[in-house]
Amino acid sequence: MAELKTKKTVASVEDFLASVSPEKKRQDAIALCELMRKVTKLEPKMWGPSMVGFGDYHYQYESGHEGDTFLVGFSPRKANLTLYIMPGFEPYTDLLSQLGKYKTGKSCLYINTLDDVDAPTLRKIIQSAFADMKKRKKD
Repeated sequence: MAELKTKKTVASVEDFLASVSPEKKRQDAIALCELMRKVTKLEPKMWGPSMVGFGDYHYQYESGHEGDTFLVGFSPRKANLTLYIMPGFEPYTDLLSQLGKYKTGKSCLYINTLDDVDAPTLRKIIQSAFADMKKRKKD
C-alpha cells in the first residue's frame, strides 16, 4: 500500500504562515489560524509542507485503507484559501447558504479571501465540523 504523503510534521506553523504571499493571503491565513485555534482550543500543527491542521483523527475504510488526518484545517493555496471540512458539507447546507462567496469540493471549502465570507457563519461551520469529527473520533 502506498505511504501517505500528508503527515503531521514538526515544522513551524508560524514560519510557514510568515512565508505565505501575497500579503493579503498571509494576513487571511494568520487570521484563519487564530480563528481555528480559538474554536478548537488546540495548537496548530503542520501536515505535510502546506497544510495547517488542528487535532488528529485516525480513520480506516472498509477496504482496509487507513491513516491519520486532522479534525479541521486549512491551506493557503495559490488560487484560494482551502479549508478542510472533514465531515463534508451535507450537514451544513443551511450555514453555507449564509456564508457568502465560496466553492466546495468533497471536503474542501474554497474561498478567495476572508472578506468574501460572513465571519460568524464561517466560525459556526468550523465549530460544527470540529464537533462532528470529535464525535466520530469517540465512536
